[in-house]
Amino acid sequence: MRKFLRSKIHKATVTDANVEYIGSITIDENLLDKADMLPGEKVLVVSNTSGARLETYILKGERGSGEICVNGAAAHLIKKGEEVIIITFESAETPPKQNCILVDRDNRFVEYLVK
Repeated sequence: MRKFLRSKIHKATVTDANVEYIGSITIDENLLDKADMLPGEKVLVVSNTSGARLETYILKGERGSGEICVNGAAAHLIKKGEEVIIITFESAETPPKQNCILVDRDNRFVEYLVK
């Protein structure tokens, strides 16, 4: 079994970083729908700003809020205002259908990169 890219939110802006929260990354529910991501799903978060990379899980954010909040210990690595890529993978024998989206600086859907 190989691991393949399944979905990606590209060029999102971190709207908050909360060290006090118990971990995870909160993502606007509209973006979760567009990128085919689910609450509780494991993600790789890569900062285009600092180069930091971390794995965590998704919490559903308020629909239409544009929220991308890095929580818990991860907030020490990725700060408010950083540009990030949020990625999911799938274990499969052959590459799955990919669902990758581009967002603007306000974390609003711009276009599908791959669908």
